[in-house]
Amino acid sequence: MSIENEIAIAREDDPEKKQRIVRHVLADLPEWFGLPESTKSYVQESAKLPLWVACYHSQTIGFIDYFQTSIATGEIRCMSVRKQFHQRGIGTRLEQSLESYAKKHAHYLQVKTVDEGHYPEYDKTIHFYDSLGFERLEVFPTLWDAWNPCLVMIKKL
Repeated sequence: MSIENEIAIAREDDPEKKQRIVRHVLADLPEWFGLPESTKSYVQESAKLPLWVACYHSQTIGFIDYFQTSIATGEIRCMSVRKQFHQRGIGTRLEQSLESYAKKHAHYLQVKTVDEGHYPEYDKTIHFYDSLGFERLEVFPTLWDAWNPCLVMIKKL
């Protein structure tokens, strides 16, 4: 069943709603967001960041947020789509919505994820960003911790 035409992407500005949305969606993805302190940080930060939300009818199914890291660069701080809606183009549409905004504020867009070869879920994440035109810039082996080497991916806007 194709639901792509029934997905609405909109920016959310209410800080409390943003936190509820992020908390709800991340709870569905413990494989990616299973560290309580990290998840708590994503929820708290979402209140202050520009955030776009994907809805299927009245159900919130995904989000993406944006953080300006420098004059030249913006970052996807956190992005997530509920598991049952993976592989339906929703993440791509969320990224495109954020990118339209980012082009007005930065020259580059970056995202940080766990380097390839450590967890199958994050390998899928890397391939998703590859498909959007992101390139692998650098790995920081201990930025987070030795079990989660940080891969920085970038895209010229």
